Amino acid sequence: MSHDRPYNPDPHAHPGLHVLAVFELLKGLLAVVAAASLEVFGPDSIRRVIHQLIARFNLDPNHGALPTLLHAVNPGAVHLAVVVVMLYAALRIAEAWGLWRAKAWASWLGCIGTAAYLPLDGFALYHHRGWHTWAVVIVNVLVVAILARDLFRRRNG
Repeated sequence: MSHDRPYNPDPHAHPGLHVLAVFELLKGLLAVVAAASLEVFGPDSIRRVIHQLIARFNLDPNHGALPTLLHAVNPGAVHLAVVVVMLYAALRIAEAWGLWRAKAWASWLGCIGTAAYLPLDGFALYHHRGWHTWAVVIVNVLVVAILARDLFRRRNG
């Protein structure tokens, strides 16, 4: 007979937490893939792709976003980007674990982190009205609503 205690989540936790946990885990895993890709390809390959994009689209090689990015790509910048993306991945994966286990701290982390994007979403919606922008805004508002509801229920449960 096992003496392990069964997993017993908070009964007030929102049922959508598992869906959000999977979503956050996927974001974390994609970030790991992105960081690994940056490290594997390295600055020379990245610079070569940027040169190809500038040539392909007949862009000004001295002005604009791609030339600015081209000048910023170096081994130190790539390594820094890898570290930042891996930290983001660790945060997303930790949040996913916490949401799956119905931890209040994970709901706080997700609610605050996603709500921080909403002003940027509003800016994007103002400047780039399209179905994709609306989809991002709707998903982010739903995530904040689900996590805020979870936190409210825990407090007033």
